Amino acid sequence: MTITNEQLNQFRQAFESDKANHAAKHAVAKVGIYKSSTDNNLKRRHSFVFSDETKKGDITNQKSSGRCWMFAALNTARVDTMKKLNMKTFEFSQNYTLFWDKLEKSNYFLESILETMEEPLNSRLVQHLLSDPVEDGGQWDMFSGLLEKYGAVPKSVMPETYHSSNTRELNQVLTAKLREFAADLRDGHKAGQSKDELEKIKEQSLSFVYSLLTKALGEVPDSFSYEYRDEDDAFHRIEDITPVDFFNEYVDWDLDERVSLINAPTDDKPYGKAYTVKYLGTVKEGKPITYVNAPIEALKEAAIASIKDGEPVWFGCDVGKMLDREAGIMDESTYDYEATLGQALNLTKAQRLDYGESLLTHAMVFVGVDLDNDGEPIKWKVENSWGDKSGDKGIYSMSNSWFDEYNYQVAVKKKYIEEKWLDALNKPVVELDPWDPMGSLARVK
Repeated sequence: MTITNEQLNQFRQAFESDKANHAAKHAVAKVGIYKSSTDNNLKRRHSFVFSDETKKGDITNQKSSGRCWMFAALNTARVDTMKKLNMKTFEFSQNYTLFWDKLEKSNYFLESILETMEEPLNSRLVQHLLSDPVEDGGQWDMFSGLLEKYGAVPKSVMPETYHSSNTRELNQVLTAKLREFAADLRDGHKAGQSKDELEKIKEQSLSFVYSLLTKALGEVPDSFSYEYRDEDDAFHRIEDITPVDFFNEYVDWDLDERVSLINAPTDDKPYGKAYTVKYLGTVKEGKPITYVNAPIEALKEAAIASIKDGEPVWFGCDVGKMLDREAGIMDESTYDYEATLGQALNLTKAQRLDYGESLLTHAMVFVGVDLDNDGEPIKWKVENSWGDKSGDKGIYSMSNSWFDEYNYQVAVKKKYIEEKWLDALNKPVVELDPWDPMGSLARVK
């Protein structure tokens, strides 16, 4: 059925008869939907004072790159380094981990192409693999694999370059070449080339990727020396250490002891089960992405226990929803759409996942929580990686109700998680399709 003139007249009359529309249309046209809908009491609910806090470093800035998951993970790890080195602040090189992530993602993509040779080119799976083979984003377990294989280095050892801070051009060129390499592999397979011949094509392809990354991001160090002054202004030098040894000695994490809890309240993902996502990863030989689906209260309890123990918490959320970016406030009531537009946004969390309205888009770090007298969370202190121009000099405040609706993942030590949720790791892991919303990657700039 088409839109008729009679319907248009009814729509027009309905709009004109509501006096609230006349005030709202001027505000929306002048300053936009977000500003005209902002709750004027928003800042009153967010004092940026929190009852429990962890140690943290200076605010970092991912600039024009989707490396939030790296920044969040390294900002979590650096707290242990700061303690070990007696430093007020410290920053790891996000360029170093970016280099290895791009190389490993390229290998993972090409391996996936080799594994799907019998799939039609126009199949949903192959087209999914080709859609964005080397994007900036990632998940906690993907970064855990990079840390385990390549370690980490201080920022001064491999500082930023133009392309580490501005990844768009690099990604475009690298993606074009990877699709070309995928065509070479599939064409070779069609022409009857052997497995060894196809592996040779892949190896030559990766050699080009390594060369491109070295030109764009710089040479990665095999070993390095690091000089610094501690909080007491005493000079120190760490000499001739490898990135893996630096991570193991000055972060000293048992990566196997850190688990991801997710909250996906959809019918297809029962709580108490472990999930993975097919064809999603970075380090091909690394442990597959695995997370346990649990009620939102389980995520909160684990995060609170970690914060109270002085441990920051990596988390993934849909940051763009109900966010006042300038104020640095995430609150379910940030925008009163019902007042300005006539209707609120009414999908539930499960419906938003099922209907493509929400997914994990950004990773940050919980560095504090504000608890009431009964120990219940009121709001959460968040360390972001968008520089110090927004929020409270880069610190954001999240309401507890926003956590309920738009937070999807936390990564914490096993000791902070109830055994009934950890038990899921001892049972068969459920494989999700590559395009499942829980396979989304944190990458917002």
